Amino acid sequence: MPERAAARGWSRRRLLGAGAAAAGAAGAAGLGAGTLMRGATADAATPAETVVPFHGEHQAGIATPAQRHAAFVAFDLRPGVSRDDIVGLLKIWTTDAARLTRGEPALADTEPELAARPARLTVTVGFGPAVFTAAGLERQRPAWLGPLPPFGIDRLEPAWSDGDLLVQVCAEEPTTVAHAVRVLSRGVTSLVTVRWTQRGFRDAEPGRTPRNLMGQVDGTVNLTTDAELDRLVWHDGSVTPWLAGGTSLVLRRIAMNLDTWDEIDPAAREFTVGRRLADGAPLTGADEFDEPDFEAVDSYGIPVIPPSSHIARARHTHDGERFLRRGYNYDDAPGPGRISDSGLLFTAYQRDPHAQFLPVQARLAEFDALNEWTTPIGSAVFALPPGVQEPGGYLGQTLFEA
Repeated sequence: MPERAAARGWSRRRLLGAGAAAAGAAGAAGLGAGTLMRGATADAATPAETVVPFHGEHQAGIATPAQRHAAFVAFDLRPGVSRDDIVGLLKIWTTDAARLTRGEPALADTEPELAARPARLTVTVGFGPAVFTAAGLERQRPAWLGPLPPFGIDRLEPAWSDGDLLVQVCAEEPTTVAHAVRVLSRGVTSLVTVRWTQRGFRDAEPGRTPRNLMGQVDGTVNLTTDAELDRLVWHDGSVTPWLAGGTSLVLRRIAMNLDTWDEIDPAAREFTVGRRLADGAPLTGADEFDEPDFEAVDSYGIPVIPPSSHIARARHTHDGERFLRRGYNYDDAPGPGRISDSGLLFTAYQRDPHAQFLPVQARLAEFDALNEWTTPIGSAVFALPPGVQEPGGYLGQTLFEA
C-alpha cells in the first residue's frame, strides 16, 4: 500500500502506466464489474407499511427498486437431507415469506408485532450446486452454477463464500430485515445450518444516487427497461426450462482499505475511479449520467479518463456483457489494531455469469487502479428460481416437479 507522501504524488500520468496498453475497450461502471445503461438509482422513500407483492412471474428483490437495508444468508444442507426435505423447506419459506411481505406474522412467529411493518420487505431464494446433488437433479443444474474461477486479486475467505441455499432479505427498515431473517432461519434448523450472514445498507437523498464508503457515487448506471431485463436478466427457458422467469446471482464481498484510501488526495481518487467526487460525473462530462468520452485527451495528449481507471476497465465490450446490479455498504466491527472493517456487497443478476459477469471481472482483475484499495474476500453464485405466480405454489416448484 502507498505511504502518505507517495500517495499524494498520484497523478493521471502515473495511473496510465501499464493500463494504457491493456485498456482496450474501456468504459463506465460502479465498484466491481458494472453495466452501462442509465437507470433510476435513488432509493425509494416509502412508508413502513408499503407492501411489495410476493407473488408474480419473477421473484421480488431482483428488479425491485433497491431498499435501504439487506441481509444475505447462506445455508448448508445437513447430511442426509433428501429431495422431499428440500421441498418441505421451500414450502415453509414460501408460506412465511408471503405472509411477512404483506405485513402478517409467519405461522410460528414468536414476535408477531414485528411483522406489522413490512417496509417494502422482499424475500428472494437461491440454489447452490449442492441442492441439485442432494435432490438427484444434477441434469437440471445450469452449466454456470458453481464457484467463479480464481482471480489474482482475490483473497477469498470460506467465511464469506459459497453456500447450498441463499435467502436474500431486503427492506427499508433494519428491524424488518432482522425479524424476517430470524423467522426464516429458525423454522428450518433441522435441515440446514447457517454458513454465513452478510448485512448491508445504502441510502441517499430522494432522487440521488447512493455513495459507497469511499465517498464515491456508486450505482449511476444500470439496466432499467423491461426489454433489457428480458434479454439480459430473466431466463426464457430455452436452455434450462425450469429456470424460465428466474435468473442467477453473483455475490461478491469487496473489502475496502479505507485507511490508505484516506491518504490520497481528491484528484487522485477521481483519476482512480474516472468520476468526480462532487457529483459522480465522468471526468469528461458535466452531469452524472453523461456518457464518458474515453477518447478525450488534454492539451498534452494525455487521456482525460485514465485507461487504468475503474470505469474504463469495467466498461462492457458488447451488449452481452451487461447485467443488473445492486451494491450495499457493509461496516462491521474492526479487529484489534484496526480502525475499520468496511466494504461493499456487490450483487450482479444475469442470465449467464460466465458470459456476462466473468469477462468484465477478468478485465478488472487484470489491471484496475482501484485494486490498490479493494480486495474481493467473498464470492458465491446461486440460481434464483422464478417467482410463485399463485397462492398454493412454492419457490422452486418448476425444478422439483418438472
